Amino acid sequence: MPIASMTGFARAEGGFGEARWSWELKSVNGRGLDLRFRMPPQFDSVEVIARQAVTSRFSRGTITIKLNFSSGLQGPHLKVNRDVLDQLLDLSKTLSMDRIKPPRIDSLLAIKGVVEVVEFEQPGSRDETDRAILNGFDEALDSLETSREQEGSWLSDRLSEHLNEIENLTNRIRSSDSARPDAVKDRLNRYLAGFSDVVLPIPEERIAQEIALLLVKTDVNEELDRLLVHIEQARQLLVSNSPVGRKFDFLSQEFNREANTLCAKVSDVQNKRIGLELKAIIDRLREHVQNVE
Repeated sequence: MPIASMTGFARAEGGFGEARWSWELKSVNGRGLDLRFRMPPQFDSVEVIARQAVTSRFSRGTITIKLNFSSGLQGPHLKVNRDVLDQLLDLSKTLSMDRIKPPRIDSLLAIKGVVEVVEFEQPGSRDETDRAILNGFDEALDSLETSREQEGSWLSDRLSEHLNEIENLTNRIRSSDSARPDAVKDRLNRYLAGFSDVVLPIPEERIAQEIALLLVKTDVNEELDRLLVHIEQARQLLVSNSPVGRKFDFLSQEFNREANTLCAKVSDVQNKRIGLELKAIIDRLREHVQNVE
């Protein structure tokens, strides 16, 4: 399974009876899984189920989920809860028998729960509409998953290209004459030859110490070896069957650390340029890694 991106978009729409709905899902990169629902107030129960469905499919990304809904009714549709009203009327009759003035009908209608704003014409149609809306949400999730996988396939190609470039630049530095330890010794000997007319000659032991110190400071083989190891690890992540974004992000930081150390060690102009090019490629790698799930 190819790696998946955190970037994607999906839309699904449908209807049930007079009602019409549409889902819009937009996903961008994020440190974790951040779900942002924009739902009509009467769909709290739908949101709970939809949230569970998203978390079962995705592990990272900021996903904005919007439900647009139209009941098909013209204006507000009011319905009197007859059960509650009948109870209140029976109570008022009882109170009137006790010579307590019964409440007016407008006062009874003002009591919470007597008059309701409804979105559906027929009893029981709300549950059926919710099921239809959730079925549409599953379709939208399928589409979003496909979108993220397609973007992930493109990302995988770009990351492979960057890794090939990093490997090529790493090998160029390793094969250069200036990266060989004996070349460092030759440069130091030529430098010391310029002081051959110094009255007090430099002891051979001191020369050996300086050569050893310079070799340690300028030897980049350890950094080159680690870069090649990181390349192999990155290629293994590209064919992994699980989300690898966090691991890839950490690995890209390690790439950057080795490149910085390498640029600080090399002294010749040619390898300096290669090192700077290497850092530029790694920066592009890190940018693309930010979108990997």
